[in-house]
Amino acid sequence: MLKIQEIRELIKLIDESSIDEFKYEVDGAKVKMKKNNDKSGPTTTIVEQPVAAVQQPVVQATPQVEVPKEESNVVEQKEEKKDTKSKEFDYEITSPMVGTFYRSPSPDSDPFIEVGDKVKADTTVCIVEAMKLFNEIEAEVTGEIVEILVNNGELVEYGQPLFRVKK
Repeated sequence: MLKIQEIRELIKLIDESSIDEFKYEVDGAKVKMKKNNDKSGPTTTIVEQPVAAVQQPVVQATPQVEVPKEESNVVEQKEEKKDTKSKEFDYEITSPMVGTFYRSPSPDSDPFIEVGDKVKADTTVCIVEAMKLFNEIEAEVTGEIVEILVNNGELVEYGQPLFRVKK
């Protein structure tokens, strides 16, 4: 299966070419790209992968606790402190797909990056496994990693923040 970066490159190449439609199939995975006829619209990309058992995230109910009015002011002050700390970043690297997050290329290897590491736009920061396909995720920004938001082996959703970066 193609990696996200390869799909992006294909979209760009098809968009810049005179090709109106592109289809690609390998091992049950299909990619179909079709341009709009008016040349002003975006390229449509459809990516299909073989159906496999999909893991559903476990949703746990959080009990609601009533805070007495005297303590609520203290809770608000603590939340304000957390907000100021969380704004020490300029960019969040998000997951481009649903899958399992891995910090290193293999279980016995060192992680791709740690907090404090400098990254460039093309630096691989993690892997997201989706349907037995391992997709390398790149930083897409130059800066310093200030926070890692996901634990190794954790299920991630599309658009979920994975890392925070200070440019």
